[in-house]
Amino acid sequence: MSTNFERFTDLKEFSIPKTMQALIAKGRGFENLEIAEIPVPEIGPDQLLARVDAAGVCTSIIKLIAQGPEHTFVNGWDIGKWPLILGDEGAVTVVKVGENLKSKYSPGQRYAIQPAVDVAPILYRDRYNNNAEGMSKCAVGYTLGGNLAQYIRIQEEVIEGQCLLPLPDDKMPYFAVSMAEPISCIYSAQQRNFHIIKKGLHAQREPRLGLLPGGVSVVIGAGAMGRLHAEFALRFKPKVLIVSDLQQERLDKTRQAIGDKAQKAGVHLHCIPAPELDDSLKKISDGSGADDIILAVGIQEVQQHALELLAKGGVANLFGGLPVGQHVLEVDGRAVHYNEIKLVGSSGGEPSDMAATLNAISNGDVDPGNYVACTGSLDNAIDVLKMIEQTRIDGKAILYPHIKSTPLRMVDYWDGEKEVKLLNERLQ
Repeated sequence: MSTNFERFTDLKEFSIPKTMQALIAKGRGFENLEIAEIPVPEIGPDQLLARVDAAGVCTSIIKLIAQGPEHTFVNGWDIGKWPLILGDEGAVTVVKVGENLKSKYSPGQRYAIQPAVDVAPILYRDRYNNNAEGMSKCAVGYTLGGNLAQYIRIQEEVIEGQCLLPLPDDKMPYFAVSMAEPISCIYSAQQRNFHIIKKGLHAQREPRLGLLPGGVSVVIGAGAMGRLHAEFALRFKPKVLIVSDLQQERLDKTRQAIGDKAQKAGVHLHCIPAPELDDSLKKISDGSGADDIILAVGIQEVQQHALELLAKGGVANLFGGLPVGQHVLEVDGRAVHYNEIKLVGSSGGEPSDMAATLNAISNGDVDPGNYVACTGSLDNAIDVLKMIEQTRIDGKAILYPHIKSTPLRMVDYWDGEKEVKLLNERLQ
């Protein structure tokens, strides 16, 4: 994953402009989004200013656009009066350090930011409902400045929450660092699966986190996040990995991305159309069912049916969130009692997940380039969000805030060399 990034990262001094471009939200709805020219944030003694080198466009922004001040992380903040700088995924380089932090940070250091900050608001508490009473979390790209901008102010909350993560390899491509946030959600989710292991009739039971080694794992839903789940599942070396989806194109992408990798790991990969899943699983597992099912789709009837496919001791991971009103599943009490099935879930990662994911990317355990669908400049951000809302994009959009206005380019694969070429062309 290493590439020569001297052109843009190994500068010893940084020329910081007075203004910058940023994607801001001034209210609910797409009509209140704007790529605006705003002042570069001033920093206090306990803050950092960082250059945003690359930023991903997350589907969670759609929810924020729809809910506005009612979003949990916004909690009454007057967006019209104090617009939000959006973007919860990014790769950053420190360019200015507050006086009280100079012993810990210096310009030129590169980081990833865990956006979900497990710290109550420290600044501007009066802008929240009831002076932020009861709030225990805040978030980057919400009321903390986001990554869809040329520069980002890293506030006290981020530093106190230990959400600024150093890179295991300082030459990691920008896009790969930006991708660590969505991939960390995969890492976190798979850590929620657990199996009770007994090494003999008289041995004590031992819990083991993750998918069952030597077992049958099934990923339902082969969109970008489902395909990421499939690649990450190879770390546990199941005997069989089944990926299922309605769209053959997605199954083809899965095989292309991880087919060779699965074979080298000794994992039997099966990409199966959804209508054939039940019969195929029964045949492949000799009628036992799946030891692990990851539901990477938020469809009630799919998740409900998947519970019937679990083997004894099997685990269903409800990764895909269900919409309100269609979020209740029925659980067969006899299956829980006699077959000891388990249901687990998660709603994001923590700093430890981000650190582990950065290491996994650096080590080649996962190749984020398989999941980049398009690249462009910051002025593409609103168009990308509309594409996400209309489900016209299958993968991650990576935007480079400092390049000149660049048409959005659809890609099948992305890597450090392609990134450097783009930057060299567009930073002139």
